[in-house]
Amino acid sequence: MTVILVLSTFLVFIVVDYVLSRKKAIQPRVAPEVSVAAVANPAYVEGFLVPETLRYHAGHSWAMRERKHLFRVGLDEFGAALMGRIDKIELPKPGVWIRQGQKAFSFYRGGEKTDVLSPTEGEVVELNTDLLNDPSALRKDPYGAGWLMMVHVPDEETVDRNLVPKNMVTSWMRDAVERLYGRQPQLAGAVAADGGRPAEDVFVALSGVSWPELTGEFFLTN
Repeated sequence: MTVILVLSTFLVFIVVDYVLSRKKAIQPRVAPEVSVAAVANPAYVEGFLVPETLRYHAGHSWAMRERKHLFRVGLDEFGAALMGRIDKIELPKPGVWIRQGQKAFSFYRGGEKTDVLSPTEGEVVELNTDLLNDPSALRKDPYGAGWLMMVHVPDEETVDRNLVPKNMVTSWMRDAVERLYGRQPQLAGAVAADGGRPAEDVFVALSGVSWPELTGEFFLTN
């Protein structure tokens, strides 16, 4: 009887600890007052900002650890420039489990749709509702006000799986930009229209290509 009581008490403690830790993990988080780009070490690759403190998926989404088991997720500046002037964003609702490398976010422009792959695996706990109400924030500040969601990641080791190794981020981004230029050489001038910084909407400078086709190629969803 005593053993059963001890085991029952131990089980109660485990359950309470899990509930409390989960409650702490899913507490609402607000968008950073200062852009990630401003507090991180600025790093530019072919004119595109690529903060060194973030982890990148090859499909141009990013993840940043907020605290234990909680990650902020977004789209990098290269991806935001390809998106351009989007009309609407659809994100999975809180409570939904997303898997790394699977389609998780949808974007709409001119009646067309494109998807982005998740950089991590876990449970969605918060959405950036400000971004949903004003999608232009994605292009204006992809690493700050344009973040997408918060994800509770029980196994943090999964975050590094299938992401771009840190020592290869520069070459990966440079390759993406070169492939983009290769589609239309004069685009280099459009992308670098403002002192070497990318144009607000890269797609409008291209001809003979659809928006879903262009974004799908770089977001690895085609």
